[in-house]
Amino acid sequence: MGRWPTGSTALTASPSPRMCMITISVPSTPASWPSSPRARGVAPSSSSPWNRRAGSNPTTPRSAVTRAMCWTSSGTPSSTTSLPRAQRTRRRRNWIPGSEVARIKWGFKVRIWEIPEGGLKRNMTEALLELHGHSRRVGLVEWHPTTNNILFSAGYDYKVLIWNLDVGEPVKMIDCHSDVILCMSFNTDGSLLTTTCKDKKLRVIEPRSGRVLQEANCKNHRVNRVVFLGNMKRLLTTGVSRWNTRQIALWDQEDLSMPLIEEEIDGLSGLLFPFYDADTHMLYLAGKGDGNIRYYEISTEKPYLSYLMEFRSPAPQKGLGVMPKHGLDVSACEVFRFYKLVTLKGLIEPISMIVPRRSDSYQEDIYPMTPGTEPALTPDEWLGGINRDPVLMSLKEGYKKSPKMVFKAPIKEKKSVVVNGIDLLENVPPRTENELLRMFFRQQDEIRRLKEELAQKDIRIRQLQLELKNLRNSPKNC
Repeated sequence: MGRWPTGSTALTASPSPRMCMITISVPSTPASWPSSPRARGVAPSSSSPWNRRAGSNPTTPRSAVTRAMCWTSSGTPSSTTSLPRAQRTRRRRNWIPGSEVARIKWGFKVRIWEIPEGGLKRNMTEALLELHGHSRRVGLVEWHPTTNNILFSAGYDYKVLIWNLDVGEPVKMIDCHSDVILCMSFNTDGSLLTTTCKDKKLRVIEPRSGRVLQEANCKNHRVNRVVFLGNMKRLLTTGVSRWNTRQIALWDQEDLSMPLIEEEIDGLSGLLFPFYDADTHMLYLAGKGDGNIRYYEISTEKPYLSYLMEFRSPAPQKGLGVMPKHGLDVSACEVFRFYKLVTLKGLIEPISMIVPRRSDSYQEDIYPMTPGTEPALTPDEWLGGINRDPVLMSLKEGYKKSPKMVFKAPIKEKKSVVVNGIDLLENVPPRTENELLRMFFRQQDEIRRLKEELAQKDIRIRQLQLELKNLRNSPKNC
C-alpha cells in the first residue's frame, strides 16, 4: 500500500443520478411559530408525490457535498439552486445515490426537495415534504446506510429524531445527550450509531431503543468528528489534545475506556474531517482551512495506523464532499474522489485518487464488492428489529477498456524569423557559457568541414578544366 498516488484532477464522464434535497428553515419572528410540533406537522396524503415515490427510490447515503449546486457524476455542475433568503445554506449536504439527497439549513424545519432527472432547470420554491419535530435549529442529518427512507436528524435541542419518510413523522427519539451533537456515524449494517458531543463525550448507541452501549469521557482528547471503520469494530475520532494540537484517536467500539492509539497531527486550529474507504482500508484526513489531504492505511494489528503520503494544494479548503463508489472511473483505477470547496475562489474542485497501474484489465484487488444503491430493508423491517448488511454490487460493469490510440502529429506550416540572414527559430542563441562554447566548437567543426569540401570541389573544377582543354586540343577537333 506504500505506492498509493497523490491526487489528480482528471475526471471522466459517467451517468448523472437523480437527486433530492432536505432543507431546514426558520420563521422570521417567534410569533409565527406554531404552538406545538404536532400542529406544525405535515403528513403526506396517499396520493402525494412522496408516497408514490417512497417505495421505489432507494435512499442509501454514501457521501456529502458542500455546495447548493447539483453535480453530475462526471464532476460538472448541471445547475444551481436558488432558494429564498431565509433559507440560505450554512451546513453540509448529504449526497445519496437514489433520487433523494439530504440538505440541511439552520432552523427546526426539515424540508425534502426532489431534484428532477437531468438536473435543475429552474429555481426551486416548493418542498416535496416538510418535517417538524425539533424545538431548536437542526445541525445534522444522516441517512440510514441500509434502510429505505429512514432519516436521522440532530438538533440544538440535544435530541436525535428518527424519521420514517413514508409517513413523514418521527418514529423514535434519542435523548441521551447533554449538549450539542457534533457528529453522527453508522456502522456497516446500521445497527449502531456513534456520536460526538460538545460535552466531550463519545457514545455508541443502539438507535432503535436509544440505549447507550458505550461511553467515553474524552477530557484529554476533545473529540469533534467520529467515523466507524467498516467491519473492524473500530472507531476513529478527530479532535484536540490538551496542548491544543490536532489529534486523531483509534477506539475499540466494545471498550471505550481508553483509546487504542493517539497520534498528534499538527498545531493548526482547523477541524479535521475523516473519510474512510472500507474497500481499500484507506483513511483520508482533510483539515478545514488546509490545502492538503493525508492518507493512512488502517489494519487490525499494531500499529493499526500507517501513514502513507499526502496530497498538497496551495488553495485552502472550506469543506469536502465524496463521490460514491459507483460514480468512480474504474478504467482509470480511480479509488476515491473528493469535491473540494475552495474558500477564496468560490468554486468546487474535483480531486481524484488514482492508483498508478498500466494494466488494461479490471483490477479486482482494489475494486471488491461494494455497497450498492439498492436498500436492504424497509422502514418497518428495520423498526421491527431486523439488521441486514447492505446489498453489494460489482463495479466491473462500469469498467470500459480504453481503445489504443495512435497518435498522429498535426501538420503545421514551418515558420521562420530571419534576422540578418539567421533564422532565430532554428538557431536559438546560447544562454550560458557552456552552451556558447559548445556552439563555438560545433561551428569550428562545420567551418573545417566546409573548407575541406570547398578544397575538394576546387580540385575537381581544375580536373574538369584540364579535360576540357585536352578535348579542344585533340587531333579529332582540328
